[in-house]
Amino acid sequence: MGVAPGGLSARLTSATLADHQVSWVKDQPYPMIEKVAGQVAFGLVLEAVTEDEEDRLRYYEGAFSYHLSEVLIQVLGAAKTALCFYPMSHDQARGAKWELEDWVRGWGEMAVGAARDVMARRARYDAETAASLRPFLMARHWARMMARNGAGPTTRRQSAAPGDVTVNERAEGYRGFFELAEFQFDHLKFDGTRSPRVGREAFLAFDAALVLPYDPVTDHILLIEQLRFGPLWRDDPQPWIFEPIAGLVDAGEDPADTARREAMEESGLLLGALEPMVRVYASPGYSTEFFHCFLGVVDLSGFSASRNGLTSEHEDIRSHVMPYDTAMALVHSGEINAGPLIMMLYWLGAERGRLRAPT
Repeated sequence: MGVAPGGLSARLTSATLADHQVSWVKDQPYPMIEKVAGQVAFGLVLEAVTEDEEDRLRYYEGAFSYHLSEVLIQVLGAAKTALCFYPMSHDQARGAKWELEDWVRGWGEMAVGAARDVMARRARYDAETAASLRPFLMARHWARMMARNGAGPTTRRQSAAPGDVTVNERAEGYRGFFELAEFQFDHLKFDGTRSPRVGREAFLAFDAALVLPYDPVTDHILLIEQLRFGPLWRDDPQPWIFEPIAGLVDAGEDPADTARREAMEESGLLLGALEPMVRVYASPGYSTEFFHCFLGVVDLSGFSASRNGLTSEHEDIRSHVMPYDTAMALVHSGEINAGPLIMMLYWLGAERGRLRAPT
C-alpha cells in the first residue's frame, strides 16, 4: 500500500452491501454487521488505505473481536471488492436495527472521544486491554457532557465568558484507567488583566453517584466499610474506611440509577425514590472527580449487617446499620474520616426534622 492521495473525506464514497444488515449489538452502544438475505447495508467505503491506517483500524476493531473479510459492494452502480470488519465473537448478539441518527444523538460524542482515547493508548496497551478501558473512557466523556449541561449558577462567583481561560499547550501526560493531564494555560484575572502562562497537572477521574440509605422511622443509617488505597499509600495504619454507598456513573446513565445499582451490589439493598442532596467536586484544585449525592429513604428495620461487593471488581464490602447519633459520634471521634460521608451526614442532620415529621 502506498501513500493515500488527498484528505480522508476525499477518499470516502457511499456504498451498499447486498444481503447484509447493520444492527445494534445487544446492550452495547455500537453496531455490528452480518449476513441477512434480502437486506441491504448502507455505508461508506474508504479507498487508498495506507498500511498505517489499516494497522490502526485492525487495532481498534480487533479489540472488539471484529476481523476483516472480503465482500462485494456496489459503488456508483459498479461492483467492487472491499474489506469489511465482521464480529467474530458469539457473545455479541444482534439487537435492534441500527440507525445512525440515533447513535449520533445518544452516543456519538462519547464514542468518538473514547475512540481517540483508545488510540492514544496504542503504544502502551494491547488491543484487548485498551478495549477493556473503553467503557470507562466513555464514562469520562459522559461526565464532560453532564458538566456542560448542568453547570451551576453564577449569582456571586465569576461568570465565565469565551476566552476567559485559554489552554495553550497539552503534553502527553499519563493515560491509563485514570489520566494525568499536563498543560499550560492563562486566564482572565479578577482585576481584568491577563495572567502569565502557567503549567499545571490535572487528575482526570470520573463522576460518581453516592447514596446514604436512611430510615426516618428508626433514625438509622446504613454505611459500608472497605479497604481504601488512599489511606494505605498515605501510610495510615488503619486503611479500612466508613463510606456511603458509591460507584462510577456509566456512560449514558442517570446518576440516580447508578446509586440504585450500587446499593444493590454493595449492600443488597433495593432503593426506590431518591432525594438529591448535593452535587460537588471532590477536590477541584487538581481533580475532575465529581459527586452526585443522594439520600435513599428506606426501611432498615429488617436489615442486618452483611458482606457484599462484586467479585469481578475485587470488592470486599461490609455493611453497617447504626443510629444517626452513633454515626455522628464516630465523626467527632475521627473514626468516620471520609469527607463525602461527613458532608452527607451533616446534610441529613439539617433535614432530619422534615424527614421524620408525621405525614
